[in-house]
Amino acid sequence: MIIGVGIDVAEIDRFAASIERTPGMLRRLFVDDELLLPSGERRGDASLAARFAAKEALAKALGAPGGLLWTDAEVYVEETGQPRLRVCGTVAARAAELGVKNWHVSLSHDAGVASAVVIAEG
Repeated sequence: MIIGVGIDVAEIDRFAASIERTPGMLRRLFVDDELLLPSGERRGDASLAARFAAKEALAKALGAPGGLLWTDAEVYVEETGQPRLRVCGTVAARAAELGVKNWHVSLSHDAGVASAVVIAEG
């Protein structure tokens, strides 16, 4: 049963300008594994914008309650290339309230826009 669906888009250049103006924002939005590639370099702006869009879409799928911490949701990619969500803390608590058992996430970026869809399944 679908409990919630969320979708979000982020203009990549606008997102990049925001993190340039406020570098500390990266630590408020992402955990280390989201920020860094296996090589230790920071992920590109398009990839980070897509992950941010996924977190926004996730919040919408949960009914957009206040009090969720951005770092309580992690977007990661399996070896197969499929994006996944890992939740803890405030996000996991809200998901448990709603009976969410599984997450489905899709990420994309093209033509200067990053997008994400999240489905919360019970």
